[in-house]
Amino acid sequence: MKTTFNSLYFSLSKKMEKHSVNLMRFALAIVYIWFGVLKIFGMSPAGDLVEKTVFWFRPEIFIPVLGICEVLIGLGLLIKRWIPLTIIMLLVHMTATLFPFFILKTSCFDAFPYEPTLVGQYIIKNLVLVAGALVIAGKYNEGYYAEINLKNEQEKLNVNTQPGNHQILTEN
Repeated sequence: MKTTFNSLYFSLSKKMEKHSVNLMRFALAIVYIWFGVLKIFGMSPAGDLVEKTVFWFRPEIFIPVLGICEVLIGLGLLIKRWIPLTIIMLLVHMTATLFPFFILKTSCFDAFPYEPTLVGQYIIKNLVLVAGALVIAGKYNEGYYAEINLKNEQEKLNVNTQPGNHQILTEN
């Protein structure tokens, strides 16, 4: 029984290793696009929290703009080439989501720091989003830059080896 379980687990584990980062990328994209669209159309349950947190902006303008940014982050997670910039935008966004802890403490905690309200829990769960973003960044940054460098090297080689081009190939 234990051998069967281990065999099944390791078989699934190989598949999870192969697909888990993309699954995380798609999941984060869905969350960002969904929550962003809600803000754009004025249907977000977080609208009041945003309005109270950034009270110096007009909410009828700021909340839809925030929603557009969230949709862009979601779309950026779906397009591998945009992941490095998207991860930076996501981390800046996640930093801003911590503002209510400092501006609206009573909305976030019944007893600081061990008894968060529902709003506080909503914000704390963003740690999972940040962790997921860092996993994605770790997977795609290396590949992204390697791909860009390879394309640049190939373009240099193509320029130097065009028919009729009698340049001598040199290492730079």
